Amino acid sequence: MSEERFGEFVLVRRHEQGHVAELALDRPKAMNAVSTEMARSIGAACAALGADRDVRVVVVTSTHERAFCVGADLKERNSFSDADLVRQRPVARGAYTGVLELPMPTIAAVHGFALGGGFELALSCDLIVADATAVVGLPEVSVGVIPGGGGTQLLPRRVGAARAAELIFTARRLEAPEARELGLIDQLVDAGRDREEALALAARIAGNSPVGLRAAKRALRLGHGLDLKAGLEVEDAAWRSVAFSGDRAEGVAAFNEKRKPEWPGE
Repeated sequence: MSEERFGEFVLVRRHEQGHVAELALDRPKAMNAVSTEMARSIGAACAALGADRDVRVVVVTSTHERAFCVGADLKERNSFSDADLVRQRPVARGAYTGVLELPMPTIAAVHGFALGGGFELALSCDLIVADATAVVGLPEVSVGVIPGGGGTQLLPRRVGAARAAELIFTARRLEAPEARELGLIDQLVDAGRDREEALALAARIAGNSPVGLRAAKRALRLGHGLDLKAGLEVEDAAWRSVAFSGDRAEGVAAFNEKRKPEWPGE
């Protein structure tokens, strides 16, 4: 396993054997509150991971024992002038879109607090694995703003418009069992096992064709919300992008020869 640090607060671990990478939030003294520096580092880490063709799955984790991420750094924000806030906005937004636009499947491993921007980082992933200690929510309206890291768009795609409105308007926090029941998280595991279970899930996913995984994610993301005819056109374009690939040829050959595929990744 190799490690690479992006700024002071973000660590990327590459598990070369399994083609899995971790994007680890590493600002424990602030419970991973997202400062301008941290946001910039998340964006840079995502750019590097997105360009790495050896990485098939990314798991977003936390090095803090009691929190995934508590959201924006409000102490820093309190010192901002209006002009500072305007200048910071593209940097903050870049962190969330960086995770959202990763071309490979992504999994959030959540424990403890995942609030505001912290939960939006998780929502930006394709799947969320959370342990029994998780507490999630989008409390931004309670401090005079709105979820600005994708929450108003990503949450209704998970739980529907009315449920998302109730959660955002009330700013309430949900403990893990209710969050699982409502669909805010996808897999609920025992306390302390979120990272382990997320990495295990990532390894299972990474055993599949990297070309197929990226194309499937692209079709899922681009087709969501379109009418059926337009969505099927998106799917057809994604199919055409893989139909004549080396991965497709290897997958068919491995199936017929009853062996494990050795994906060329092209």
